[in-house]
Amino acid sequence: MKSLNTALCLGLLPVTAALMLAGCTVGPDYHGAPQAAPLAAKAGAFNRAPPGTVSTAPVAAAWWLALNDPQLNALIDTALKNSPDLHAAEARVREARAGLTEKQREELPKSSATAGYLRTRSPDLTSLEGGSSSSSSGGGPIGFYLAGFDATWEIDIFGGTRRAIEAASAEADASQADLADAHVQLAAEVAQAYVGLRDQQQRVTIGHESADLESRILTLTEQRRARGVASDLDVERIRSQVENTQASIIPLDAQVAESLDELAVLTGREPGALDSELAAPKALPTLPATVAVGDPARLLRQRPDIRAAERRLASQNAQIGEHVADWFPKVTLFGDLSFSASDPGHLLRKSNYTWLGAPYLQWNILDFGRNQASVNQAKAGRDEAEAKYESTVLGALKDADVALSRYGHERQNDVSLREVESSATHAAVLTEQRYRAGTTTALDWLDTERTRYSAEQNRIQSDAQLINDYVALQKSLGLGWETPE
Repeated sequence: MKSLNTALCLGLLPVTAALMLAGCTVGPDYHGAPQAAPLAAKAGAFNRAPPGTVSTAPVAAAWWLALNDPQLNALIDTALKNSPDLHAAEARVREARAGLTEKQREELPKSSATAGYLRTRSPDLTSLEGGSSSSSSGGGPIGFYLAGFDATWEIDIFGGTRRAIEAASAEADASQADLADAHVQLAAEVAQAYVGLRDQQQRVTIGHESADLESRILTLTEQRRARGVASDLDVERIRSQVENTQASIIPLDAQVAESLDELAVLTGREPGALDSELAAPKALPTLPATVAVGDPARLLRQRPDIRAAERRLASQNAQIGEHVADWFPKVTLFGDLSFSASDPGHLLRKSNYTWLGAPYLQWNILDFGRNQASVNQAKAGRDEAEAKYESTVLGALKDADVALSRYGHERQNDVSLREVESSATHAAVLTEQRYRAGTTTALDWLDTERTRYSAEQNRIQSDAQLINDYVALQKSLGLGWETPE
């Protein structure tokens, strides 16, 4: 009994030593992403923020609610529920979480159970020795029953498994940030497609109104020609303008159909499914008087693509330690308990079981540089992820500055175009009055109407562009997912 205890103690020495070392984790610890934009992190406002139109107040995630368009709100809500692209991103999150769970389970023992039945026949030894067949009883069939249970546990002495879990956890977080970024992109795409549809529909309506007015001018001119007051040249010039205006409506109709199909697909429906719902022209959404944009430091925290890039940097850093651990020995505990008997009723008797327990060491000493190559590869991956993180941060700040600059300049342009439209409309009214009074020609009236039509078209396009710039600004701020912290 004493010798057995001594043997057990000696056998457990390697295990005890391994457990004492189990707190060691090789490889570089992650201390956060580098500060890619130190000036932006301290800035109180964006460089390109136009004065009077934006504020540094906290931003709202559901930015589209500020446009006061219930139909747009419904489309974005439907898209966020039904989009196949979002469903794919959600599946990638589940896949990454399952991968993390798999890595976490590698810290636990692995076990298996076996059972079997063997039936065989022993040879007739008497016949083999040359004896008479009458004295040989022969060999009968033998049944043999087996049942067993075994377990192995690799002790994570140097933290290779822990580093793998760390990397998988960071990848899962990155997938979650990718899902948030997909929400941001989708909300912006739906809003821009909707604004494009309303812009096209309004310009189609104005085109038809202009063509109708020009047709009336053509009719009046034909009547004046019949009285000898207007010439054939006047009639043909006006008819040409009518045909040009009608021709300009055709590509707009095609754009309307394209926008309707795009919105249907973005909301997870078949092309044509929204035709009846959105076919009636409506005014463009209304912009708020001021836009809350926060500050650059908040932008760096709330943009999902920045969070995803930072999490992938953390994952690549952990993978270095995962490969460094391959340089060191691995200790595995093995245990087996099995039963065997020729009678199934005796299988679980104490006298019919055997057990085995052993720690064993595995150390790949001569790998001829393979581990070093894996470590170097992981370090290069970490450096690449760090560069991508810095590029993502700088790109996000550029996106915000460009969007702010465009939004401010388009506001100024929109004000100017409204003044042009007002002047053109006033000139067209005055010219019509002079024409009816007989003091000017139909061509003069037509010319002012063409100018008014062009000014109105330009103003509507500017209104739509301004709203699209607003949407691009919200997208550049990383909004459209969850309420930013």
